[in-house]
Amino acid sequence: MTIHAQTPGADLSRLRIDRDTRPPRPWLAWAVLAILIAAGVALYPRARAYIEERRAPEVEIAHATAVVVPTGGSAALPVLVASGYVVARHSSDVGVKTGGRLARIAFEEGTRVRKGAIIAEIEHADIAAQLEAARRAVAEAEAQLSQAQAAREEDVRALERQRTLAKDGITTTAALTAAEATAAVSAARVKSADAAIASARARVKVAEEALENTNVRAPFDGVVIKKRAEVGETVSPFGVAGQASREGGAIATIADLGELEVQTEVSENGVAKLTPAMPAEVKLQAYQDQIYNGRLRQIFPSADRSKSIVEVRVTILNPDTHVKPEMTASVTFQEPGATLARAAEATPAPTGPPLVLVPKRALTERNRQSFVWVVSANTATRRPVTLGAERLDQVEVRSGLSAGDAVILNPPATLTDRTLVRVKGA
Repeated sequence: MTIHAQTPGADLSRLRIDRDTRPPRPWLAWAVLAILIAAGVALYPRARAYIEERRAPEVEIAHATAVVVPTGGSAALPVLVASGYVVARHSSDVGVKTGGRLARIAFEEGTRVRKGAIIAEIEHADIAAQLEAARRAVAEAEAQLSQAQAAREEDVRALERQRTLAKDGITTTAALTAAEATAAVSAARVKSADAAIASARARVKVAEEALENTNVRAPFDGVVIKKRAEVGETVSPFGVAGQASREGGAIATIADLGELEVQTEVSENGVAKLTPAMPAEVKLQAYQDQIYNGRLRQIFPSADRSKSIVEVRVTILNPDTHVKPEMTASVTFQEPGATLARAAEATPAPTGPPLVLVPKRALTERNRQSFVWVVSANTATRRPVTLGAERLDQVEVRSGLSAGDAVILNPPATLTDRTLVRVKGA
């Protein structure tokens, strides 16, 4: 019943009973409470698991990898990795022998040249004129020699006549002496003419050499990998303003692309691991999927004490058109006797049991027993392992682990068996 407030002077006829009001239902509150309790009971395990998972230590994992070894072949694995650049074993900055203005260039980047071929010329009109003058001087000297020889023959005949007349007592001693002197002078003139010819021919050779020095020839068969000058530029054997001092008077860089190698540097601590003719694998940064066979060619006889490194050269045994000088490359040195990487078209070799490798950071040792922590379903389990040889930053696992198992790197000291963990990045 609803009773409206009465005010002085109000009409009592407005009072009435509200018969539409429903009676209260106390059981509804109990039903809602029961539903909330049931939901809490159902969600409690999940909430507890979520909280435990959030509290679990976060770990970094790595997967054990398998390396397939050819049957009957070497089980050699990488022992050292270094990076460097591809260079040509035979490379030359080709320059000029004499200064001048470039009149002709017969190459561009990528041009193949043959040994001795003229690849550029310097203006040489003055030298060509000098050569022509020297050749004409030779012709003049030869003409003078012919005249001297003819005069000498005439004087020799006159001397013979005087000698015959002297035997008959017809001529005088003075006439005979004069004839002898004249013949001697003629012979001297012939020798002088011979010397003049030799001198003129020497000047021709000098002029020819000077003319040849205006030609720039390829020192060996190769490819022009860098063009350093253009027609019309003035060049010098010692370089000109604006040209790097190391280049000198170079106008081109020629390389023999048939013999390419990787120039790399190895720390002094790693040099002891290298042996002569050591096999290696070469990868280019531009073509990571392609592996090239390599072989250690040279360990330089001196080190760089400021960097504590030693320069090493590795020959690329099977280069292709992808391999270009100055490319960034990595070299993985193999154990002696390792089988080199096979070409893509080669017949696959039969394989033996794979070797299982894990990073050294996954290993833990306790009481002279090595073990790793294996993660499965976010649970860490301690597993003893038997180790083999070390390979760079990895170690061979002979038993206790399978390829693909997830192991914890740098496991926390507080980790216990069957502990819940969170995988970093998962």
